[in-house]
Amino acid sequence: MRTDGRPAWPSFALTDVFDIRSGLSKPASEFGSGFPFVTFKDVLDNYFLPEQLGSLVRSSETERELSDVRRGDVFLTRTSETQEDLGMSSVALRDYEGATFNGFTKRLRPKSTQQIVPEYAAYYLRSPLFRGEMSGFSSLSTRASLNNDMLSRLQIVLPDRKIQEGIGYTLRSLDDKIGQNHRTCRSLEELARATFKAWFVDFEPVKVKAAGQTSFPGMPPAAFAALPDRLVDSPLGLVPQGWEIRPIGDLVTVKGGGTPSTKVAEYWDGGIHFWATPKDLSGLQDPVLLETNRRITNAGAACISSGVLQKNTVLLSSRAPVGYTALAKVPVAVNQGFIAMTCNGPLPPHYVLHWTRSMLGEIKSRASGTTFPEISKGAFRPIPAILPSVVVVQAFENFTASLFDLIEANARESFSLKDMRSYLLPRLMTGAVKVRP
Repeated sequence: MRTDGRPAWPSFALTDVFDIRSGLSKPASEFGSGFPFVTFKDVLDNYFLPEQLGSLVRSSETERELSDVRRGDVFLTRTSETQEDLGMSSVALRDYEGATFNGFTKRLRPKSTQQIVPEYAAYYLRSPLFRGEMSGFSSLSTRASLNNDMLSRLQIVLPDRKIQEGIGYTLRSLDDKIGQNHRTCRSLEELARATFKAWFVDFEPVKVKAAGQTSFPGMPPAAFAALPDRLVDSPLGLVPQGWEIRPIGDLVTVKGGGTPSTKVAEYWDGGIHFWATPKDLSGLQDPVLLETNRRITNAGAACISSGVLQKNTVLLSSRAPVGYTALAKVPVAVNQGFIAMTCNGPLPPHYVLHWTRSMLGEIKSRASGTTFPEISKGAFRPIPAILPSVVVVQAFENFTASLFDLIEANARESFSLKDMRSYLLPRLMTGAVKVRP
């Protein structure tokens, strides 16, 4: 026992615990068919490898034998643009038949499956304890890189196997709940998308009414009664009779954003307002924005012409790339990479979000630029949008808002669970918080 009361768990060099191998380097022409492949992103983004690997590569039998993927294998990113992404780990919790792995990663295979529990390894190697060691050993030239000599000097703490199992189970239970929340949100989001498509893209309720039916599944009777019973020609093709077509800029208030000078500490230090960039949307697993990587002060917000946007503003990334979308569920300021839509006209926010998603092809077609595509507010505002009758729009809004209330609740719970995991992780790994073996 140490003098601080924490257990003196044994520590081992990674090379004493694991056999290390580099992955396959393949030309782009070899991808798209063949056998499952662990990508750099699979490793970077996940404590555990995804259940289903999304990439395929043509690999030989010898390559599949030498670079296979088994339960307990640890994968580390061996090179990266930044030190923060170097040595990030992901662990396989099952055998992946026929799979191989990316040459920008290293595979660490346990020399003894009895010495280390895979779930424990996944959390230890992403703990502040190990990440701190990794930062100390990494070298940065044009790219951060990790070699076997560095790995031989990195340590892993291995308590008794029962303790490893307890730590792994405790943290995995939090991740399982987070995963369940995301799956629930995805199902709710898919229901909202399908309803929008049925009502406002395919016009199924109108077609049903034209055929003489008196109701449509899921549509309130009052909304169905307000529907026309025929489709008519328009610049957008066949649309329900009486529904207007107007530029989206006439139906919502379109705003941009800006970046306060990063050289002025007064704009950033002690920031209280959320400030979003497209990167904040790129990592979203749910369609609602609840937090951002950076915050700005009142002085910083005053530097942006659009200021702090109200809750339920619809956000669309306008460059790098065009097409990320989210509904802001907190007041937020945005940088210049956005088209922000304040829904203070006849179209409510959940309708506008789904309209935006349904029109991404058209939106992207209006983007221009030499360095990267960008759609300006001037190019966005004229895009034609359908304005349905008030009763039908409000019926959709009421239904979808209830779904998004559940999505928001689940997303907020997931943030709380992640905070709990972040609190517990370093304490479990040092024995400051104990689990029952």
